[in-house]
This record gives sequence, structure tokens and C-alpha cells, in this order.
Amino acid sequence: MASTLDGKKIILGITGSIAAYKACYIIRGLIKQGAEVQVVITPSGKEFITPVTLSALTGKPVISDFFAQRDGTWNSHVDLGLWADAMLIAPATASTIGKMANGIADNMLITTYLSAKAPVFVAPAMDLDMYAHSSTQKNLNILRSFGNHIIEPATGELASHLVGKGRMEEPEAIIQYLADFFAYEEGDLCGRTIMITAGPTYEKIDPVRFIGNYSSGKMGFAIADECASRGAKVILITGPVQLRTKYANIQRFDVESAEQMYGSVSGLLGNLDAVILSAAVADFSPEQENSTKIKREERGDLTLHLKPTKDIAAYVGGLKTMYPGLVSVGFALETDEGQQHAEDKLKRKNLDFIVLNSLQDNGAGFQCDTNKISIIDKDGRNDYPLKSKAEVAVDIVDRLVKELRKK
Repeated sequence: MASTLDGKKIILGITGSIAAYKACYIIRGLIKQGAEVQVVITPSGKEFITPVTLSALTGKPVISDFFAQRDGTWNSHVDLGLWADAMLIAPATASTIGKMANGIADNMLITTYLSAKAPVFVAPAMDLDMYAHSSTQKNLNILRSFGNHIIEPATGELASHLVGKGRMEEPEAIIQYLADFFAYEEGDLCGRTIMITAGPTYEKIDPVRFIGNYSSGKMGFAIADECASRGAKVILITGPVQLRTKYANIQRFDVESAEQMYGSVSGLLGNLDAVILSAAVADFSPEQENSTKIKREERGDLTLHLKPTKDIAAYVGGLKTMYPGLVSVGFALETDEGQQHAEDKLKRKNLDFIVLNSLQDNGAGFQCDTNKISIIDKDGRNDYPLKSKAEVAVDIVDRLVKELRKK
């Protein structure tokens, strides 16, 4: 069976990281799968690996400067950007990521990136402290908002708690990521863009305490993977969870609070075909966040004053006059009178259908690997047996496909 990378033209950008030697394995793997590779390296990248080595592997001269050193030939970053089917920057240092995010075109690699029409993949490589710094995280989120794909060895955990975060993903996984990206051309969601919310939200009381819930995010991530496997471009907005995504066509945005999730949803809500609201968003948050840890000895009894959070589902439903083709899907986790509550929520929030499950059903609800759902719309209810969350995701996405075909 032919590789999905067969015949693909790939720019490999290499920057000044100690992980630059891994670029050799990436080149070998890409070429083995039939890809054509052109290396563009930064000046600092040449201090870690020689262009001679890279040229021997690709069979092409390595591009580093705007003009070739031997004959003064001009290297056109515009032509190079148009030539490529994909651009992969691996390793990508914090410096290069910052330049990409802010359009600082001071070397051939960045000018090529700014001219590229093809999808761009970025594999960060730096130490944990640099990766966890707020400026690096801000720049990575800017790149995600541009539509770039960030390839990391683990995703979803808070950076300051994660061993190995910032380390460049292994070459085999990077190659597979690209191969997966080019595989999604035949699915029934090909050409569709789906936004999915997942996981819990944390509403801070003070720097060490929060109001939260038991959501693991497993259901939302399973839906995201299922949509991506069928060819959709997925925008995944997730609360704090310890999960990772599988597919290259998932753009992930990590948030913590209900306010942040609302901001991400509202900021990214454009040119979408569907929104699946599976996150367990807090209904209330503290009116005031204490700037220092609240001491029991100093406060005694503690009363929290709560305020309602913004209703994301209602907000999305309210925009459907502006986006008449948009499908919105809600979730209802209930402890009693599930049917009544779900039908009420379906109507109030202008949803196309709602997924109901109950904490009264064994194996369903938070933190389980299984789920038992009912799908309810204006025409009635369909019940499904207990299944793995991956299988439940198939049922939900099957129903989504039917709804999209009506629009």
C-alpha cells in the first residue's frame, strides 16, 4: 500500500537546537515513504549539524541564506513556499517560534514560513522552563490560531507539572503525524470544520484552590479523534486534562476557567460547520479570587459568594440566525428527570440534538472509559447500550453527519 507521503514535497526547517541531529532521522523516514525533502536551516542551526550531511541525505543543496554562497543565485522564499505540500519545522526553538508568531522575518526560514501556502507543522524543542514560560505559551497559541499544527510528545497537562514537556517529539511520531494529515481525504467529514469543547473548568478561589468537577475529558477527546479520523478539521478547546490528541488535523487550545473557554469559543466561532459542546463547564465561579492563599487560622468559617458563568451553549445557539447552517450539539449529565431536563435544554439553547447520560447508570458519566447515552432531538429519543467512549463517539458523529447533510 502506497504511503500518503508518496510524492509529497516537504520543506524541513531546522533551527539551532541540540535536537537538530534528529532531523537526519526525519529526512530518512520521509524519503523512505516517498517524499521529496528540501532543507531550510537557520544560521544557528548550522552550528549543530552541517549542511553537507543534510544535503547528502536529501540529494538537494541546503538553503540557509537568501543568496547562494557559491554563485550568488537568489533563493526565492516565495517560490519555495509555493512548491511545498507541507512545511515542517523540527526542531523549533523558542526564538524561532517567537519570530514566527510575530512575523520577524530576519532569516530565510522565517521568510519561507511567511510565504508558505501549505500546512505548517511545528515540533518545539527546548528545556521545560523555556517551554512553560508564559511568552512561549502565548506564541504557541498564536501559531495555533494561525492554523499551524503543533507536534508535541505529550499534550494536555499543565506545563509546570509535566516531565519532558518541551522535548521534541520523536522522528517516527512526527513522520506519522504528517502521514495521518494527508490520509484524511476520503472521510464523510472531509472539508468540514468542527469545534469541540471538552474536559472540566477550574474556577479559582485562591492560588491553590478552585471549584471544579470530575470530568476527565475522555468523551470529548474521543469525539475529536472520531471527527478527525473522518477528515474534519477539528478545533478542540479543552479544560485542564491529562489527555493527548491523536491526529494532525486537530488544533488544540488549552484553557482553565469557564471565562477562558467562553473567550476561546467566541473568538474562534467562524466558518464552522458544527459545534459539539461536551465540556463540563462550571455554572458558577467565585465573585472574587483571593490573591494569596486563604489561611484557615485567619478566616475561620468561609463563605463563598458565587456568580453565574457565561452560558456557552446558549451563546452558540443564539448565533444560529447569523450562521444558519451551523449544527450545535449539547450534552446533559443528569442525576434525576434526565429526559425532562434534556428536552428543556434542547429547546432553551436552540440545539439540533442533545446527548443525555445519567450518573445513575453504572459505567457512565465522569472518569469512566465507557458511557451509556441517549440522543434526543425535536423528533424523539434514541437509546444506546453501554459502550466504550470511542464507540459512543462513533454513534454521536454518525448522528452529526446525518444532521449536517440536512443543512
